[in-house]
Amino acid sequence: MKSFSHQRGLSITELMVAMTIGLFITLLATGLLASNQAAYLAQDQYAQVQETGRYAMEMLARAIRQAGYKKLDAASSTTDIHPHVIGMDASSLKRTTAGLDAAASSTVVNGSDVLALSYASDEAMFNCAGMTVTSVDKDEDAWSMFFVGRDRTGEPELRCKYRSRRGWNADAIARGIESFQVLYGLDADDNGVVDRYINASDVEAMDDVIPLNGENAIAWLADRQQRTHWKKVRAVKVSILVRSAQAARDEDAKMAYHLFDAAYQNADDIGVHINEQDMPVSERKRIRKVFTQTIQLRNGGAADGI
Repeated sequence: MKSFSHQRGLSITELMVAMTIGLFITLLATGLLASNQAAYLAQDQYAQVQETGRYAMEMLARAIRQAGYKKLDAASSTTDIHPHVIGMDASSLKRTTAGLDAAASSTVVNGSDVLALSYASDEAMFNCAGMTVTSVDKDEDAWSMFFVGRDRTGEPELRCKYRSRRGWNADAIARGIESFQVLYGLDADDNGVVDRYINASDVEAMDDVIPLNGENAIAWLADRQQRTHWKKVRAVKVSILVRSAQAARDEDAKMAYHLFDAAYQNADDIGVHINEQDMPVSERKRIRKVFTQTIQLRNGGAADGI
């Protein structure tokens, strides 16, 4: 009869070697999986930042080019008594207050600015929320106003404020906007060419030294509105800092972001230079990118109202 050998089991040494090899393979597989997940998260969050930045810049550019639009029927057009491009530095707006009323700096995010653009009410035009403006009083201009606020979770978002028949309201158009900065291309000598780019505070400072005519405060205000330097704006330069929704970087927070460029220096223009080391620890490892664009005013007389 043929005999068979029987397996007596593994020795302690063999078992320990097998367990060690198995654990090593498991650790390698786990590390590879974690690395792939981190790479996928980083790629996904970077794509989200790119998409958000491009979309926000497209919305801003479209609204800026629309500023100063007038109806072809001159008889139905109102006389321009105000500039069609107005800005405020380091401010934020409330959703339902009228226009720029109740603007405040206490709730502003990283010194973000306010940009207000007006154009004639026309069924062919759309406001910054993507809605037609036919519901607005046809004897008044429509407005698209951009500013940064925080949602209920504290996430900063670029909002657009507009007026409808029901009143003023504001909608979010892009989340993760940590800073929104605006410079205005001024044509001081009226030759049709931008001489320099300045912020809203500098435009207001130039208006403050205009010698005004009038016998009372109302007349002075009307004269200032007619002669304001806002009517000399021929282009608008916007810059935004976009962050990802999740932390997706492993390196220490050492990045500094310059909206516009590092050469732009204005100590009073807060928000144009942002350092990650000044941010809360929980936000430092987000992916960030700066988007900047210069948009020429398309409509003739959009700034000067003439």
